[in-house]
Amino acid sequence: MKKNKVLLFYNPNAGNGMFKNHLDTIIDKFQRKKLYIVPVRGDLKGNLNEFLKDMNQTEYKKIIVAGGDGTINFLINSMMQHKINLPIAIFPFGTANDFAYYFDLPHDPDKMTKIALDEHYTYTDIGRVNGKYFINVAAMGFLVDVSQRTDPDIKSTLGIISYYLKGVAEIPNLKPIPVRIRSEEYTAEERIYFMLVMNGRSAGGFKRIAPKAQVNDGLMDVLLFKEMPIREMAPLLINVLTGQHYENKNVVFFQTKRLYVDSDQKVGTDVDGEKGVEFPLDIQVIPKKFKINTLMDNMEGAKW
Repeated sequence: MKKNKVLLFYNPNAGNGMFKNHLDTIIDKFQRKKLYIVPVRGDLKGNLNEFLKDMNQTEYKKIIVAGGDGTINFLINSMMQHKINLPIAIFPFGTANDFAYYFDLPHDPDKMTKIALDEHYTYTDIGRVNGKYFINVAAMGFLVDVSQRTDPDIKSTLGIISYYLKGVAEIPNLKPIPVRIRSEEYTAEERIYFMLVMNGRSAGGFKRIAPKAQVNDGLMDVLLFKEMPIREMAPLLINVLTGQHYENKNVVFFQTKRLYVDSDQKVGTDVDGEKGVEFPLDIQVIPKKFKINTLMDNMEGAKW
């Protein structure tokens, strides 16, 4: 059967609603290549599940996802649920586009469309925390609580700056969280402010939060930000901005395929910017699960 359809899953509010202005042009460019866009709006996310449940994927060439990390997260969870194995093209139109940043994907719609029309791909791992999947990051601790308390309207207006402003305001209320961590590479009880389990390199707009990360190495990069005196936070922030925090005494870093995290306290969690799951956490990597449209091929060692 000829694969001449392309599913477009888009967040109609992405980019302050600007994505919709480009929709007709995108459809036209695909039709000129004898490819036909099938759009699914992401405002009622149940629509995507209903669509994928009955989808004949042999008719489809790929899936375009237009939005931020949260929109991509919903897509990959739906694809996993319904066993959809199609390449993904990303149009980074969200508040946070950290996963797209890894691939240096453009923010210009014409350039995005050109990449989506080409056949250059890179495989990517994904992570699973309990029963939920993530493509860029699973996070827990203080900054997660800040993010989940930030007004959605402020997020839309100020973007990533809203997280920083809220975080600074919350520093006086900062409290460490006791956690138990177990993996083949690192096992300990720690008091932490924050923890990241990274597949990509960027999170919360910090471009070098995990500079050693590779999306298809079969490993997750784990960073623990331990309890510390307030006076040591400013130097650590500078280290984070420059990608030198691996050497900071208040940071624990290791790479692993699987880890377990537990705590006696209630801890907020987050996957790709969306509300996460409850403790205890069983986190593992699923290697080279999806193909991502990129500027050039990087398929070494991958199997589809």
